[in-house]
Amino acid sequence: MPLTPARAAAFTLCATTPDDPLARPLLEELAHEYLTRYGDASDLKRFPAGEFAPPHGAFLLLLEDGVPVAGGAYRRHGPDTAELKRIWTHSAHRRRGLARRVLAALEADAAARGYTRLYLTTGPRQPEARGLYLATGYRPLFDVTADPESIGPLPFEKHLETPEP
Repeated sequence: MPLTPARAAAFTLCATTPDDPLARPLLEELAHEYLTRYGDASDLKRFPAGEFAPPHGAFLLLLEDGVPVAGGAYRRHGPDTAELKRIWTHSAHRRRGLARRVLAALEADAAARGYTRLYLTTGPRQPEARGLYLATGYRPLFDVTADPESIGPLPFEKHLETPEP
């Protein structure tokens, strides 16, 4: 019996809004994760959806064969700074480099809109996120040797290169 070669997944990026029904499964799972780790998911409702829309923000979904598997967003944080938010990979699709894809897409989009710096915070009970940001060139704005629980939200920054015209 001949073996059939595995078909490569088709990935696409979709610019949308947090209100899009396509984003609902990811955001619901993120809310559950926040509730499980912190007992509170109110941060997901702290900013209006419009803050994640052009021209000052973006909300991106990574789709695999049309199904959302990861996503992330940014909003204006200052004249030259965008704040990354909601970077998330669905639990069934982790350990595949999808968050890195989303992060790279958000960085490129923010740079194309003229931002030169990215800022973000992640929770002290999210070592996976901390590891991702350290591995992708984000500078911790906290003492990395301290107990994360003693710090609270862990701030990071990254300076972006301006894209060539």
